[in-house]
Amino acid sequence: MRFGPSPPLVLSILFAVAATLTATADAAQPADAAQPAGDAHRPHILVILVDDMGYGDPGCFNPESKIPTPHIDALAHQGMRFTDAHAPGPLCHMSRYGLLTGRYPFRTQVGRWREHALIEPDQMTIASLAQQQGYATAMVGKWHVGFEEQGYDRPLAGGPVDRGFDQFFGIRASTDIPPYFYIRGDRAVMPPSEQIAANNSEGWSPIQGAFWRAGGIAPNLQLEDVLPRFTDEAIRVIDQHAAASAAEKPLMLYLAYPAPHTPWLPDEAFVGKSGAGMYGDFMMMVDAQIGRVLASLREHEMQKDTLVIFTSDNGPTWYPKDVQRFGHDSAAGLRGMKADAWEAGHRMPFIVRWPARVPAGTSCDRVINFTDLLATFAELMNVELPPQAGPDSYSFLPALLQTDPPDSTRPPVVMRSGNGRLMTIRDGDWKLITGLGSGGFTRPGFIKPGPGDPAGQLYHLGEDRGEQNNLYDQHPEIVARLEAKLAEIVGQD
Repeated sequence: MRFGPSPPLVLSILFAVAATLTATADAAQPADAAQPAGDAHRPHILVILVDDMGYGDPGCFNPESKIPTPHIDALAHQGMRFTDAHAPGPLCHMSRYGLLTGRYPFRTQVGRWREHALIEPDQMTIASLAQQQGYATAMVGKWHVGFEEQGYDRPLAGGPVDRGFDQFFGIRASTDIPPYFYIRGDRAVMPPSEQIAANNSEGWSPIQGAFWRAGGIAPNLQLEDVLPRFTDEAIRVIDQHAAASAAEKPLMLYLAYPAPHTPWLPDEAFVGKSGAGMYGDFMMMVDAQIGRVLASLREHEMQKDTLVIFTSDNGPTWYPKDVQRFGHDSAAGLRGMKADAWEAGHRMPFIVRWPARVPAGTSCDRVINFTDLLATFAELMNVELPPQAGPDSYSFLPALLQTDPPDSTRPPVVMRSGNGRLMTIRDGDWKLITGLGSGGFTRPGFIKPGPGDPAGQLYHLGEDRGEQNNLYDQHPEIVARLEAKLAEIVGQD
């Protein structure tokens, strides 16, 4: 594992100096490595999860990006970038399940989310852990891991307020999956009693642009208002906490934006301002909303004492023809897109800012997974996880504080592809995919091996980050070793 300074962040300098001057000054203070990780002082925690953003969209991960992202870039300038961070699965519900529970999503039936809660009542989450340790906990945004649905005029059991969050305002899934309605606590603010017709955008694929599906919608909901409404709610949570209880309880806020997932609905102020069409314009709007939330922390003098984690749930819906059309590579050279077993489906931009503890302007190439948040927060809070909690969670707090031994590595990362047909294991630089094809949205999603074809895919990511050279037949001993490890990990549940 290597630590080092991040490359120069030109976009941060051009677009964010004035907005982040105060935060930068605080973040520039040196990390206090001598302070024990499990001291009695516990920071506020803000997890910002955006939706369907690619590894190459923020300028701090891709200098060639055509999308200005000054607030995300400023976070990287003030904190640590992880360059090999992975979602637990390459789709929304998979990724969120793993992030919240510390458990790989292949260990449950994630397809149940439309009518049933994926997280069991006795299952520890990052929120219930924090709640038990005296945190005030709140969630704003997209849940997408299911409720026990018995009609939208009744309580929606099994959601955030039943899984560790003191308060929740959000939506059940994406803003292109009906029914569309807001939820506060465990009740619909207004049931989806009206109907909205399907929509598409000319010049884009059927699942890009201002795309949404037909279905029920609440009378008080406008799809273009959802993103800024969630920012308003997140700021309200911060305002109320600062006024009422900041001195007594730390705050954990999980802000799960449903953007830049479709529908791409940029505000007029951002239309035509990026170099990546509607998608880039909408991503600029997402960045601006993040800036509003971070400004709220500064206004309440909470930024120095807040651990901020920023990432995306899975890869982008961005085709090779889009790269050619705009000259913008949303995956920054990684292969594939959303839902794929290839790197672009699940390798995510990941930034951690914690002034005075995490060194500013640094990067880390340690392999981490979203499932690791639970163990990381437990170590931060100086508590041991119960035996059944977070079976696939490994703390990366030592990496944040740069106390990891140089040869420290995470156990292998395992995930199922978006179409459910392929499994992937990553161990060190080696990555095995148990079949041919993308496993997701890139066609073909699955290929039956022909005569003389390899049965699967093996890549050495240290030498072949773009997964272009399949070494499956050249290294049968490595394939056998990884298959055995995969079987062992899958069988641990």
